[in-house]
Amino acid sequence: MGVFVTEVRPRWSDMDSYGHVNHASTVTLLEEARVDLLFHEAALRGAEDLARGVVVANLTVDYLAPLYATGRAVRVAVSVREIRAAYFVLDYVIHNGPSEADQVAVTARTTLAPFDLDAGKPRRITDAERDFLAAWHNGGGRG
Repeated sequence: MGVFVTEVRPRWSDMDSYGHVNHASTVTLLEEARVDLLFHEAALRGAEDLARGVVVANLTVDYLAPLYATGRAVRVAVSVREIRAAYFVLDYVIHNGPSEADQVAVTARTTLAPFDLDAGKPRRITDAERDFLAAWHNGGGRG
């Protein structure tokens, strides 16, 4: 599969005084795309444990152009950069509209660790999770 694509809609309240989507709201758009992949899509493909606990260990956001709330959805492409025993890395590309042809406004990366909420500690990635994540692996580059 390689790249998971979803659409999220910035709200008018996400814009700052400069007229573009502010940083905190951009991070929320990344979260919404990540939830679509790790909660919804993962459950459909037998990796439902990802929805039971994952923490963001690192977040990097690069702004290439302003992101605007225009009333239409923006395209977010998510792929897996790296899979290790107890963490994985996701790459994101946000377009300033719903099409791949729309300008890329933001690229980002998150390092995520599966977390056992009951035990209160990180846990290893299961075989089912590894298989699910491997299906979205991009070979190590941003896509």
